[in-house]
Amino acid sequence: MVAVRPLAVALSAAVALGGVTGCESGRSNERWVVTEDTRVEIDWDAVNQAYREAEGPEDFEKRVNEIYTGDEVVSISVRDQDDKTQVVTGFFDKDGDGSAGESEKIFTIKRDIVGEGAAQYQIAGAGPYASYHSPMWDIAAGMMLGSFLSNMFMPGYRPMYMVPYSTSPARAGALAAHRDSYRAANPSKFPPKSGASSGRSYGSRGGAWGSGGSGRSSGGGGRRGGGFGVKTKRTRVLLRA
Repeated sequence: MVAVRPLAVALSAAVALGGVTGCESGRSNERWVVTEDTRVEIDWDAVNQAYREAEGPEDFEKRVNEIYTGDEVVSISVRDQDDKTQVVTGFFDKDGDGSAGESEKIFTIKRDIVGEGAAQYQIAGAGPYASYHSPMWDIAAGMMLGSFLSNMFMPGYRPMYMVPYSTSPARAGALAAHRDSYRAANPSKFPPKSGASSGRSYGSRGGAWGSGGSGRSSGGGGRRGGGFGVKTKRTRVLLRA
């Protein structure tokens, strides 16, 4: 063992030295692979406000794509589970089939009618954002709400999305065009990206529940939430043939 340890140390040093000089040698049996984390920050307060003010699924998905700072289009699915419960899902439609696959989901909003003229909802992250959960927000008839939420307080209300709504691939293309125009019209909110990687954040604008500019809440102060993700991180990995 005593004779082996110096040899092991020497070999480790040689490997480390090779890793430092490998990118400069230009040898054909070496190549660099760039890996990246494509999650970006999102303003959770703005998503909350967008949900409260939206006139319907189309309006909500438009607002969410104005908020999201990455390159992906956020698609929306809306499904009424029964007369009282509705689930809204935000997702990246990676395969273009217009449905929210489990691996594509990024958040869900579950809304429940809990009494006469009263309801509550909660936003939860999904997939890589599954650790995030908003407070439970209470809403009631008479509050300033968009039609997406206020319709459930109307007399004779019937669930509208027993047959689910989902952003179609054609609609996703229109949303991308609208988002690009919105960003061009608001350059101060979306400074140029420092790289060409998909998903890189346009700026650190991630908000927290209960911070300034948050949506209205009926009740005490809410628990603060973190950003929707982390800024893009690129890592160079040396591979040897």
